[in-house]
Amino acid sequence: MKTKVQLSFMVLLMMFPQFVETVYSPALPSIAQHYQVTDTQALLTISTYFIAFALGVIWWGIQSDYIGRRKAMIWGLTTYMIASIFALVAPTFELVLVARILAAFGIAVGSVITQTMMRDVYTGVELSKVFSIMGIALSISPVIGLLLGGITVSTLGHMGVFAFLALLALFLVIKAYYQLPETKQTQDKITIQAVIQLAKQMYTDRSIWRYAVLVMSYNVLLFSYYSFAPFIFESNGYDASVYGYSGLVLAIGSFIGSYFNKRCISQGISGNRLILGSALLALTSAFAVFVLLDSMWFLLPVLLVVASFGIAIPNILSQALVSYKTAVGSAGALFGLLYYLLIGLGLYCSSLLHHFGGVLILFSSIAVVLSIRLGKRH
Repeated sequence: MKTKVQLSFMVLLMMFPQFVETVYSPALPSIAQHYQVTDTQALLTISTYFIAFALGVIWWGIQSDYIGRRKAMIWGLTTYMIASIFALVAPTFELVLVARILAAFGIAVGSVITQTMMRDVYTGVELSKVFSIMGIALSISPVIGLLLGGITVSTLGHMGVFAFLALLALFLVIKAYYQLPETKQTQDKITIQAVIQLAKQMYTDRSIWRYAVLVMSYNVLLFSYYSFAPFIFESNGYDASVYGYSGLVLAIGSFIGSYFNKRCISQGISGNRLILGSALLALTSAFAVFVLLDSMWFLLPVLLVVASFGIAIPNILSQALVSYKTAVGSAGALFGLLYYLLIGLGLYCSSLLHHFGGVLILFSSIAVVLSIRLGKRH
């Protein structure tokens, strides 16, 4: 019998890692000024965050198979709350950095455990629909986060942001303690030897690598915008505030893609067809960005690139681990570790290309090739 979960709470937990980062982002200048460090040093709090996040994904995913989903979620959220309080009282920048690393490690539960719980409770088309709903929520969270973060920083400074995040984490810990059910279907506890064996099985599985590289490709398509766009806006004579408003374009694109995906799944269109269609949309839009890059009209095809992300990712995530249901928590952690490392590598490679349009064409082409091979496999 499947355990009932409150979908709205699951969506909130899934949004939380992305939401807290967008709330935190406007605080960077305040942090640099308060601790008298350079902007580059302040940005270390973001780059180290993603490394610790990847480690948190593997740790909490394995723990969810060992101690259960509910306990792992509560401990992870508690870790994040403690880290936020630590950042609030940290007297030096170095300690703030340590707090950020601990926070990233803890908040990784919001991604890996939520996905694991959804895979416990839902399967097939139903699971794809749930991931589509989460995709819509994720498209909204950056806009809300940036707005709240900006207001909080302007009124209370970076200390207000840390306090706000700690209170939010406390709310989620309490809510999880009283309302989050255990969705793990078996009482068996996974061993280290079993995790190692699972890792060997997964990392020699070609389909896992296809799905992981697909996840990487779409994330590079999305996050490369944040790397290149500020310079594109500057070269067109616009300041940083105008660039900030472009986040609305990304949110609209993500919402359109996620909503379109949800409708298509409801009409019985297969996940593989949607993945291939989104890859072709991304490639076509990438060429349009390449042509329009000298004007602000490039934002229109960027919107479609982001929409392709909203279509593809829910279907990729819902299909990737269907063969690993017996240890889906650990499998999700190992899969997450793989694609987070690949995302880091992909973003590094994109920085070497020095051209936004070229990056989009390259990684959308990779997505097309893999989507075709995925269709042939099935």
